[in-house]
Amino acid sequence: MTVTIPGRGQLDLYHLVLDFNGTFALDGKLLPDVAERLQSLSRHLEIFVITADTNGTVRRECGHLPVTLTIAEAANQAERKEAFVRGLSPQGTVVVGNGANDARMFTAADLAFAVVGGEGCFTQTLLQSDIAVQKATDAFDLLLKHNRLIATLRK
Repeated sequence: MTVTIPGRGQLDLYHLVLDFNGTFALDGKLLPDVAERLQSLSRHLEIFVITADTNGTVRRECGHLPVTLTIAEAANQAERKEAFVRGLSPQGTVVVGNGANDARMFTAADLAFAVVGGEGCFTQTLLQSDIAVQKATDAFDLLLKHNRLIATLRK
C-alpha cells in the first residue's frame, strides 16, 4: 500500500501490527465491524496481532481472521512489542494500540494510530502517535480510504 502525503512524502506500507485488548477488542471480545475491515486490509497489508492476551480470548476471537498471532509474555511487554516491529523492518509498518506497553512500538513504526476507546489511551502512547482515533475501525478506514489519511497528515 502506497500513500503520498503532501509535506511528509511517500509512505510504502507493508505491515500492520495491532494490539488486541483496548484496541480492536474490549473485555476480550472483538468489536463490531473489525473482522470485515481486517479482511479488506489483508489484501494490502500483512497483519500481525501482538498481545499479552489479558482475557485469554485472542485465539478464539481472532482464529478466523487473516492475522498472525503472537502472545507475548507479560514481562517487558513494551520492549517485546518494539522488538517485534523492528524485526519486521519499521519502514513500512503501521501500528495501532492504546496501552502503556504500545508506546515504544509507536516510536519504531512509520505510522502509529492511538485508539482512545472503551479502555482509554495511555497519555505517553497518545503523544507518540501520528493520529488519534476513537476506535480501531476508524484507523482501518483511514488506511482503506487514502484521502482521509492524506487530509489528516498533510502539512
